[in-house]
Amino acid sequence: MVYPLPDKLIKEFAKEVKTLYVIEELEPFIEDHILKLGIKVIGKECLPVIGELSSQIIKEKILGTQAKKGAVVEENAPMRPPVMCPGCPHRGTYYVLKKQKLTVSGDIGCYTLGALPPTETMDMCVCMGSSVSGAHGFEKARGKEFGKKTVAVIGDSTFMHSGITGLIDIVYNKGNSTVLILDNSITGMTGHQHNPTTGYTIKNEPTRQVDLVKLANAVGIDRVRVVDPFNLKELDKVVKEETSADEPSVIIAQRPCALLKGVKYSGPLKINMDKCKKCKQCFTIGCPALVNVGDHIEINDALCIGCELCTKLCNFGAIEKAGENNG
Repeated sequence: MVYPLPDKLIKEFAKEVKTLYVIEELEPFIEDHILKLGIKVIGKECLPVIGELSSQIIKEKILGTQAKKGAVVEENAPMRPPVMCPGCPHRGTYYVLKKQKLTVSGDIGCYTLGALPPTETMDMCVCMGSSVSGAHGFEKARGKEFGKKTVAVIGDSTFMHSGITGLIDIVYNKGNSTVLILDNSITGMTGHQHNPTTGYTIKNEPTRQVDLVKLANAVGIDRVRVVDPFNLKELDKVVKEETSADEPSVIIAQRPCALLKGVKYSGPLKINMDKCKKCKQCFTIGCPALVNVGDHIEINDALCIGCELCTKLCNFGAIEKAGENNG
């Protein structure tokens, strides 16, 4: 659905029918808009405002006929929890944060999925921007030492939306929090809209680009580090240094979303069965391309894009590029 609604198109369509119905779940959003256009419409006067609509409910409410109820077929679909995409840059960040056993104040975005297994590295998530102010509040309530074991995690888009004020509060109130900005160069969760850090408007027109490093410096943060989240050793080192510092800091974990046009990796990887020890260390990052198949581990080549993050976890060199010698 587009918004604003196409008034002209709606009026033209309404003229071609005797009775106009609006079928929408929950509140009468479209119905109210059409009524304001002066068009007679039937909607919530006969349809429920709660629950999901089915063809059976619609038939009963509009036609007034009782539909025949057949047997209910139980769907036996396998459990599929939401996961971060293969190649997602946030996966490296959560691996490091879990390894260091830090308290993570989370936020709203793709990275909210870090709260779910196997990463399970988010202890709080309330609303957009709450990660930064939450981490600051933890420090003020529990003390400086607790604050050093706490980090805020927020995406680049969410930070621009409502995270800057929290960062200013940390500086203003002499806080000591560490804020991780997960910069994947786009607003991933809602469909790849641009934001002020990308250099393009939402209409894809070139515009002035906000520099996150300069922005953090401008509000009073002297310690700003930029690191690739797939460089696990460097990220681990940077997080330890910044959470140990006696002043507030910002870490920008910078790597583009794997789904962005132009982001290319080498292609699917594979498991060398002769080298694999089945330790399942590779599963700790929660990549859906890694599959446990009974007595061995496989990589689903339909999902794997070849980001190679899993290769950095395997101590036996068992994960290789497809096409290399397998033995």
